[in-house]
Amino acid sequence: MHFRKAVLPLLALAGLLLATESARADFRLCNNSSGRVSVAIAYTDGRGWVSEGWWNLKSNGCEVLLRGNLAAQFYYVYAMDERGGEWKGRAYMCTRDREFRIEGRDNCLVRGFDRTGFFEVDTGRDAKNWTVQLTDANQQPR
Repeated sequence: MHFRKAVLPLLALAGLLLATESARADFRLCNNSSGRVSVAIAYTDGRGWVSEGWWNLKSNGCEVLLRGNLAAQFYYVYAMDERGGEWKGRAYMCTRDREFRIEGRDNCLVRGFDRTGFFEVDTGRDAKNWTVQLTDANQQPR
């Protein structure tokens, strides 16, 4: 009887540690800017390009954009705030105004989508997880 009482807390602790470890194997984005932001991500899924959005993050909030171990070295992010500020780059992907998951990055306008410039995130060759920090300082005016 005493053995069972001692083992149950250890099993619960082991489960908590495993859950915590697996929770860290994600691509996360934290909004450290002064306002609410909308975020989109683009990546290769092994067959082709995929872009997805929108996550809405309040100031000082974080969100997991992709769950599990990272499958690629490069990911692409676009974000905009309520005042018209953007975090953007020169990697053009397809987006639209409402929630989306779009396969392919070519001929966005012809296919009825917007063409949006995402910034590149290099996670390194062996990263299993990554967190992008958006701040007002790295925002680019529209």
